[in-house]
Amino acid sequence: MVPTKKTDNSASANNEGLGLDEVEINFLLNVGSVSGQVSVDTDGASNDSNNDSSSDELFNIEQAHFTYSLDNGVSFTLGRYGSALGLEREDPAGLYTYSRAYGSNDNGDTYNYGNIDAGSVEGLTVSYSAEDFTVAVSFEEAAGADLVAEDLNTEISVSYTGVENVVIGAGYFTDNAATAAAERNVFGVNATYTAGKALIGAEYISADDGDTTTGEDAFLVLVDYDVSDKLGVAVRYSEWEVSNTLEHSKITIAPNYALTESLGAILEYSDLDTGSANADADQIALELTYTF
Repeated sequence: MVPTKKTDNSASANNEGLGLDEVEINFLLNVGSVSGQVSVDTDGASNDSNNDSSSDELFNIEQAHFTYSLDNGVSFTLGRYGSALGLEREDPAGLYTYSRAYGSNDNGDTYNYGNIDAGSVEGLTVSYSAEDFTVAVSFEEAAGADLVAEDLNTEISVSYTGVENVVIGAGYFTDNAATAAAERNVFGVNATYTAGKALIGAEYISADDGDTTTGEDAFLVLVDYDVSDKLGVAVRYSEWEVSNTLEHSKITIAPNYALTESLGAILEYSDLDTGSANADADQIALELTYTF
């Protein structure tokens, strides 16, 4: 459960809000070679810098998938699930910050492909896991649509853990559409390194949207440091292309504190630079997350 308070300041606006972003219940299944997850949550505002929401539904099935695993490392997953790519593919409660690295209304959705709030997919994933790496191929269609062979999107993901304290992920996906200008071909690579109490992460994304006027590149650098068992601080810098001639950037500082074993808090300050004084924005957010 994620209640939040947010303040946005710019040259033309000062907005404050208090709301409940998400309530989610996860049902887990593990019987022999079959495992599964069903996640039901409120269809509230997505956890990005603009906090947008376009659905009137109160509850929705965010994920519903089952996995059958063989003894040789091969597994099959069928149902509705999120992308395996990106450093910020988790639910809002799984992030180091309140906001995501890339904006939403300013072409950031091109790079927020791992945001499960933005839309899970329905499909079939075939994966193979060995000691140090995992390879997965997902054949999918947008949630709510029928699986038609000629319209399937494809996602390929690879993760490698063969270096101590290092996790490397990379992948590629194609997003088919009715028009060529709306099609996407996205490549992403990311890595995290854990050094004592610090975690350092970086990500690069290249997105070809089939539209020569839109941007194609984005990156982020993240450092999360545990000051104590209860207190941590995350610092993140991100840039993304809005068009061929315009870039946006954001720097975020987000201390987090464990009030109890079940209740955590994140206080975030973000400075958004759009290249225009009238569109720049400062954001202050307080997020409380209760898990049970």
